Amino acid sequence: MANPKTLLRVSVIGTVLVALCCFTPVLVILLGAVGLAALTGYLDYVLLPALVFFIGLTCYAVWRKKKHDACCENPSTRE
Repeated sequence: MANPKTLLRVSVIGTVLVALCCFTPVLVILLGAVGLAALTGYLDYVLLPALVFFIGLTCYAVWRKKKHDACCENPSTRE
């Protein structure tokens, strides 16, 4: 991704979605309504690594955006 803002948006949205599914019963209720309640026992094996991944991606995106903003500042705006 050439634009660090896009990476930051994607990572924050992913982190919020995974955290929402991880810490609230939204996904359990949805799987129960669809008839896949047997899969709720395996959610921790998927959601916790996904949460760690998206938090790491958010940290990387913030670091990359700061680096991009510091590197590509317009000299006319510094005055």
